[in-house]
Amino acid sequence: MSLQDFAIWLSEARLSIALTDSATAFPAIESLHVIAITLVVGSIAVVDLRLLGFASKRRNASELITAVLPITWIAFGVAAATGALLFVANPISYSANFYFLSKLGLLAVAGLNMVLFHIFAHRHLDTHGALAPKVSGGASLILWVTIVAFGRMIGFTL
Repeated sequence: MSLQDFAIWLSEARLSIALTDSATAFPAIESLHVIAITLVVGSIAVVDLRLLGFASKRRNASELITAVLPITWIAFGVAAATGALLFVANPISYSANFYFLSKLGLLAVAGLNMVLFHIFAHRHLDTHGALAPKVSGGASLILWVTIVAFGRMIGFTL
């Protein structure tokens, strides 16, 4: 089954029709999605800027990550759930949208960057001048800004 076939099938589902027919559901879900994304990107940016040496210099990077990570994961869960509902509301248009598909790809790359950070760079957090955490933080910041920009472009191109 292709993505387009799946989108057509999904567009005929009760939930998709209910979301499409509701005057308030889509805007409410979208608002919650934006709030969740703001928390995700904001919390990640705090850590990335710390890794790059631009913010929170007085705080140990490991402690900062430990404090921020639960907020990030909860907000990411809400963003993923609301994002899925936004997709369900209009699957045919989303599945053919360049910015949507690119955003999904960038999310996968950001996830890979996070996995690589925790495998390789995390152990060098407290090593003065370590390059791996800075590279990971810089890549993360660029990826998340691009994800937000592409997410915003979805609304202009549907």
